[in-house]
Amino acid sequence: MINLDDPKKFRPLVGQAHQVAMNMLRPISRKYDQAEHEYPQELDMLAAMIDGLSDSGASEGAGAAGVRREENDGDKTVKNGANLASVMSIAEMCWGDVGLLLSMPRQGLGNSAIASVANPEQLERFDGVWAGMAITEPGVGSDSANIKTTATLDGDHYVINGEKIYVTSGDRADAIVVWATLDRDLGRAAIKSFVVPKGTPGMRVDRLEHKLGIRASDTATIIFENCRVPAENLLGSPEVDVKQGFAGAMATFDNTRPLVAAMAIGCARASLDLTRDLLEQAGVVVDYDRPAIVQSAAAAKLLQMEADWEGAYLLTLQAAWMADNREPNSLEASMAKAKAGRIGSDITLSCVELAGSVGYSEAELLEKWSRDSKILDIFEGTQQIQQLIVARRVLGLSSAELK
Repeated sequence: MINLDDPKKFRPLVGQAHQVAMNMLRPISRKYDQAEHEYPQELDMLAAMIDGLSDSGASEGAGAAGVRREENDGDKTVKNGANLASVMSIAEMCWGDVGLLLSMPRQGLGNSAIASVANPEQLERFDGVWAGMAITEPGVGSDSANIKTTATLDGDHYVINGEKIYVTSGDRADAIVVWATLDRDLGRAAIKSFVVPKGTPGMRVDRLEHKLGIRASDTATIIFENCRVPAENLLGSPEVDVKQGFAGAMATFDNTRPLVAAMAIGCARASLDLTRDLLEQAGVVVDYDRPAIVQSAAAAKLLQMEADWEGAYLLTLQAAWMADNREPNSLEASMAKAKAGRIGSDITLSCVELAGSVGYSEAELLEKWSRDSKILDIFEGTQQIQQLIVARRVLGLSSAELK
């Protein structure tokens, strides 16, 4: 029998995350939306608390988790582990504010990349580092396999040259996980990721972007000009395995896509909760014991949105659970990201519409959530890319066979 209730051992963590979202993030949400690029100092105390929970082992899932492709040593026990705990707690935090969650020290997407593909020595060496992740380039767009940034081995260093755009926490993070190719002629198999510490000569932040949403989070363009990085900062194996192809790099996405799906779920849930309250104040009460067709149009719309939300939530839990149990989850991760990204935008915009002038004004956070949610359908692979990946997996076709 499938149990769809939240695992009991994670309920305290989820409850704590909800309290943080309500009492720490919501009160400063509008402040840092308006003060774009200003660092939220209030997050330092919260980050220290999360570090303490992770170090003590008191709260599984308090820190960034990763998808490891190694076998689990014959252990057949079904696990609810760090990946599941992470998506559940992230959803609650984004019920508070997505931009502030993305601004959390040591919880960057680069940290998930390190957790996914680093070797044991690197995991220890980069423990506690706040890492952003640099993938996207001008002219490359959604196809990460066409990365032009190069990494050339020179003695015991790699020399990195290229430009990266839309780097989350690019100015604030301690280090950036940079995706670069060792040999353009070898295609996607030669793409590796490197940890480049902040202040490394040849690496500079060119500009910070002004954005529609998640304005509390800094988004940078970074230039690499003859940037020398120690060879041991290449994550995982330096060998180019043409047969494996892009699998090593894509392991990062198997982890981060459910995390982004969880962000969309949290933001959408916040919109649904507030809109239900606003409708009740206007005399529209949703009756969950009656069919939608016999209720008002507004109530029927809310019921339909909640059904869509539930589907996205369950897909996201499935992708994270599979990662915890060492099961291949590329298909499920893309399904979760596609569903959650789409319903996130649909729900937040529909809630603005249902709330009318209240939804469109800054009197409530509904308009902000609609702005924040749009990026969650774009970064970590757009809606169209996710659908393409799902189609390839379902049909058993390669990227060359289905473009």
